[in-house]
Amino acid sequence: MSVTVNDLSFSYKERRVLADVSFTARTGELLAVLGPNGVGKSTLFQCILGLLPYTEGEILLDGLDAKKLDIKETARRVAYIPQSHAPAFNFSVFDIILMGTSAQISDVNVPKKRQLELAEQSMERLGITHLKERGYLQISGGERQLVLIARALAQDARILVMDEPTSNLDYGNQLRILSQIKLLAREGYTVVLSTHSPDQAFMFADRVLALQGGRVVRHGRPFEVITDALIKDLYNVEVEIQSLYGGKARMCLPKSVIDT
Repeated sequence: MSVTVNDLSFSYKERRVLADVSFTARTGELLAVLGPNGVGKSTLFQCILGLLPYTEGEILLDGLDAKKLDIKETARRVAYIPQSHAPAFNFSVFDIILMGTSAQISDVNVPKKRQLELAEQSMERLGITHLKERGYLQISGGERQLVLIARALAQDARILVMDEPTSNLDYGNQLRILSQIKLLAREGYTVVLSTHSPDQAFMFADRVLALQGGRVVRHGRPFEVITDALIKDLYNVEVEIQSLYGGKARMCLPKSVIDT
């Protein structure tokens, strides 16, 4: 299932946030969105999720006009994984994941066998079945992020939109979460995620979308898109991109560190 955005623009009153944004995220692809704070990444995601009423451009979810889909129809196609989630009540991990199935049932019904099975399967897929009865507020940050991904999988949508999914995690959990996300893309999910780390994009993304001033400045494969000049333009930081393992990997090194 693909996401196609054509000439999307959005404004908050008089302030233009997105301008003529166009890209496609294809089935089985992990698209990383790079850009500094305030360039419109979260606004773009809210438009894709149907939470903001854009008036210019179009968004197609597997070829269907997103504007013509109601909330439940959108939820059957797109799932959202936030940076963090802090419910007012300490629900069990299983209950949090089961909430992802709400788009599959009517407002007056309760989850049935199919929804319970989806929640169980999602936990098994991510290796968190042992957390089933634990309180969500009593588990670690990395475990919580896995629970949120499991909730999205239980939603049974094939497009996953993730807003900086590793921003509050330690280094080990960042790698574990991104490895799981990459695996989901390989299994046929379409993943669109934002990140401030070009190194993460190098390691895990199939394609990169770079935003600046609400516009797309580069779009393509990580090795083609992420350059010293791009990082300077986006973040006002001078880096040197190093090629490792015979060109199989790359990473950014700040020149301020190299020159010290």
